[in-house]
Amino acid sequence: LPCFSGDHLKVCSQSYTCCSQEMEEKYSQQSKHDFRNAVVELSNHLQTMFSSRYKKFDEFFKELLENAEKSLNDMFVRTYGRLYMQNSELFKDLFVELKRYYVGGNVNLEEMLNEFWARLLERMFRLVNPQYHFTDEYLECVSKYTEQLKPFGDVPRKLKLQVTRAFVAARTFAQGLAVARDVVSKVSAVNPTPQGTRALLKMMYCPYCRGLVSVKPCYNYCFNVMRGCLANQGDLDTEWNIFMDSMLLVAERLEGPFNIESVMDPIDVKISDAIMNMQENSMQVSQKVFQGCGQPKTLAQSRTARSVSESGFSARFRPYNPEERPTTAAGTSLDRLVTDVKEKLKQAKKFWSSLPGNICNDEKMSVGTVNENECWNGSAKSRYDFAVTGNGLASQVNNPEVEVDITKPDMVIRRQIMALRVMTNKLKNAYSGNDVDFIDIS
Repeated sequence: LPCFSGDHLKVCSQSYTCCSQEMEEKYSQQSKHDFRNAVVELSNHLQTMFSSRYKKFDEFFKELLENAEKSLNDMFVRTYGRLYMQNSELFKDLFVELKRYYVGGNVNLEEMLNEFWARLLERMFRLVNPQYHFTDEYLECVSKYTEQLKPFGDVPRKLKLQVTRAFVAARTFAQGLAVARDVVSKVSAVNPTPQGTRALLKMMYCPYCRGLVSVKPCYNYCFNVMRGCLANQGDLDTEWNIFMDSMLLVAERLEGPFNIESVMDPIDVKISDAIMNMQENSMQVSQKVFQGCGQPKTLAQSRTARSVSESGFSARFRPYNPEERPTTAAGTSLDRLVTDVKEKLKQAKKFWSSLPGNICNDEKMSVGTVNENECWNGSAKSRYDFAVTGNGLASQVNNPEVEVDITKPDMVIRRQIMALRVMTNKLKNAYSGNDVDFIDIS
């Protein structure tokens, strides 16, 4: 290319050049495009990872609930027959509420489970006392004795604790994966400022205008340009790392005491144990209720005989064979899913502070391999003498390559920092076994 005086250029060297004004403008657009692509390419990998893991966990949890419901239904039909089928909506409602909680419904798990046991006691009280007539008011009185008499033994208390912790952890963890996916998606859509665009053009294509087509930018020079252009992204790093650590803590809970699989898989057995407990203690329970709620009216003789034969409540729970269990949800186990995602969460830490370096190390840039005396330093093929500036907006006050207005933080990124903070707080609550409000990610 012929080279001539560069008076017409806005960014590249005006001493002499091989570029026209149009070429400089074209290179400016290209440098913006290259930069955006580099950020998106590196972020896409992370976004896809969070997206696919969220889908897997979500599928797994939903299928786990479906399987637990099917297993309970099959077992109770075999064990209690028509008696169960006449009362099956009680169990159906339990699973409807559990699913509704998981997908973000406004369900108080503790209240919902208390309600389930109270309703079950009312039904069973009728069945074990078929010779009496009970009004709705009387049955309401009966349900008040659920806590005091413990007709179902210790099952309701244990199950309430296990279900609440496991569901809170599962739902919050799945939400965390979705929030991570969305944060990456929003933050990786980078639009360089006019000053950033100047710095990118100067680094990436101004050497072309000097005929130095094969000369690559010096590593520290590239670092300064990227840190300047990604100043706001750098500010995300602290909150992002705290968030990743909180996700890892909840992941450990999912492997251990808050494992939703080990809670839901045997839920049919636990409820059946509770029913058996009530059967065995029905005499004592009934006596205490009669003392507290009053003696109920006896049914007419013919009705009594029919009720007893119809109820036939002598069914004993038959243990099932392990091979009768439905196949594991989503073709995997919670442990396997958690082991995989923990590794990915660890790798995702420090993503935003590493981004400038990763872009400079990218094959397309191939600056990492450059001899430090034989590289483009912004004005010539020579050594780059400036120190590398720190990460984040405040550090750019000393950036020699990009003019950054440190008084104007990027509002999109500030909002994502807030989203991470809110989610981290929810994860900390879930880690402690406390219920947390649901974030509507839609």
